[in-house]
Amino acid sequence: MDNDIAAVYSARGVTGVRPRYSMALIRLHHLGPMTVRALAGEVGVTHSAMSQTVTEMKREGLISSAPGADARTREVSLTSKGEDLVPFLEAEWRATEAAFDDLDSELPYSFQQVVKDMADALQRRSFRERIVQHLDSGQEE
Repeated sequence: MDNDIAAVYSARGVTGVRPRYSMALIRLHHLGPMTVRALAGEVGVTHSAMSQTVTEMKREGLISSAPGADARTREVSLTSKGEDLVPFLEAEWRATEAAFDDLDSELPYSFQQVVKDMADALQRRSFRERIVQHLDSGQEE
């Protein structure tokens, strides 16, 4: 799906933007400058993942960064280039959600229900535990 979203970006002349940047740029637009940690929380990814994304977005000229409230933090904000992309990214986000709903309606079961059922199953027994069980049973053969 990410490749198809990236293809839409390319077809619309949007360069230097990857699908994983979208929510971060949209959040910065609506909430203003924030630390990398706060942005990671807003987007729902790890601090490490957001640090990598911030580095990439900065390289593309979409954001800028400055020292935060203390020497250990960096605060990121949109550049004018990043700001200019937000209306398109918001429209694409809404179109992607609508396309997902279309796809979901064609399935004989709800993908959202599958995700919920998987999350419930993983609460009962983690994926790590499942891997270890199969590793251990494979070593006994």
